[in-house]
Amino acid sequence: MNQPSYTQGRQDKPLLAMTIGQAFDNTVSRFADREALVVRHQQLRYSWQQLADSVDHHARALMALGLKSGDRLGIWAPNCAQWCIAQFATAKIGVILVNINPAYRTSELEYVLKQSGCQWLICAGAFKTSDYHAMLAELLPDLDGQQPGQLSCERLPELRGLISLDAAPPVGFLPWNGLAALAGQTTLADYQARQQSLQFDQPVNIQYTSGTTGFPKGATLSHYNILNNGYMVGESLGLSEQDRMVIPVPLYHCFGMVMGNLGCVTHGSTMIYPNDAFDPLLTLGTVAEEQATALYGVPTMFIAMLDHPQRGDFDLSSLRTGIMAGATCPIEVMRRVIDQMHMSEVQIAYGMTETSPVSLQTGADDELELRVTTVGRTQPQLESKIVDEHGCIVPRGQMGELCTRGYSVMLGYWGNPEATHESIDPAGWMHTGDLATMDEAGYVCIAGRNKDMIIRGGENIYPRELEEFFFTHPAVADVQVIGIPDERYGEEIVAWIKFHPGHSASEIELQQWCKSRIAHFKTPRHFRFVDEFPMTVTGKVQKFRMREISIEELARR
Repeated sequence: MNQPSYTQGRQDKPLLAMTIGQAFDNTVSRFADREALVVRHQQLRYSWQQLADSVDHHARALMALGLKSGDRLGIWAPNCAQWCIAQFATAKIGVILVNINPAYRTSELEYVLKQSGCQWLICAGAFKTSDYHAMLAELLPDLDGQQPGQLSCERLPELRGLISLDAAPPVGFLPWNGLAALAGQTTLADYQARQQSLQFDQPVNIQYTSGTTGFPKGATLSHYNILNNGYMVGESLGLSEQDRMVIPVPLYHCFGMVMGNLGCVTHGSTMIYPNDAFDPLLTLGTVAEEQATALYGVPTMFIAMLDHPQRGDFDLSSLRTGIMAGATCPIEVMRRVIDQMHMSEVQIAYGMTETSPVSLQTGADDELELRVTTVGRTQPQLESKIVDEHGCIVPRGQMGELCTRGYSVMLGYWGNPEATHESIDPAGWMHTGDLATMDEAGYVCIAGRNKDMIIRGGENIYPRELEEFFFTHPAVADVQVIGIPDERYGEEIVAWIKFHPGHSASEIELQQWCKSRIAHFKTPRHFRFVDEFPMTVTGKVQKFRMREISIEELARR
């Protein structure tokens, strides 16, 4: 019998048996005077001791609001210093931080606040086209007549108060600086007692999945889940107190707050936020001016930086490592990142919110071919397997569904035991829904989402394979492949194409180019040429939206 598609990660790296607050304090005691946080767009810099003082001050202020261990506090804001402070302040007092997508509008916000039972909400005043104050006034029509901490709303019965990051918010909001003024109402002894009462297995964070079908589900994560995941990711990158990491990915997502913030905290590395949201020029400038050694991003971010006309103006030679994750990582883009951005040790990480997030990762010493064609091997202290439709482990090299088990698997979906049981089987395996193969050395290749596979005339077509193929065309900067319904073949292939600046190609030219290079049934019947893809705030492409647009457009032809 062939070797089964099952692996264990290294067992020689012990897990951290502590809360996030304890890990944070350990780092502060070791590196008090070193730089901890740089927030470029706010012109703020904190040493570890200065950040700790702010975190402790705001943690005591949150206790003064009456927040108890296990209560939920939402945060609805783009990247900023206050986001980082809130992350660690809530962790130190056992309050569960509920991450809310900055792109959410009123109906999504209402659902998340109600489903999680948030008692308080921290929000920005506005971001891009979102006026947060106005949306909350719409949800809470009597807001201007109520005092913070004494809200009464039938639609959101558990919500007690709102904290605004604006210095002078409308009536009904407690300003952030007003929150800080409450710290003295909590004694140091009470604060220390609260911290000592916490256990590392307690929930500390709820992150809502994208909800592309049905309502979003709140992945509930413990201190142990996310602290150790950030630590293991940082270990793979070889992080130390000498590293300076640029984090342009959103903090509300695991990439920013776990792989970014917690990866830095567990190693004493500096966290650097270039802006409130990703901007390629500001990110390039930040890397150069801050002498960054590490950079995070999803593939579309790296493509935007690589293709920026001013990239050559910046010295990126300080870069050593980083992670490209969050979506399919095209081979050609990975090669350009290594060659043109000096990231010789860049790694691929794979995972999902429900697994804290990373379960597979390449290594700095992996050969280039493995770093550009696989998502690596099973992380330390975790297990991976690939199973068929009956749940049986398949032989190495055979495709099936990827499953993961270990410390990183979430506690469950908040208030949704049915969905939890559908995702985590009785043996503790998290079913990812991704199709994958495992080679003889344990490296895993992701073919794509099970639901994204295209079946055209009885032939199984994997979008990932076609996307990698189109990246070899000299004019193509980025590509996404989807399937849409077709009466004759069941499904037809549509390729959405972004061109490099100054390049183009017609639909007929691309089809002719495909003709001698791939099987005829894999050649897209339709092409759509775009400047941008529909995307989430985290940089994930919304293929479901692309299907909708393609179907609508083709119906009008």
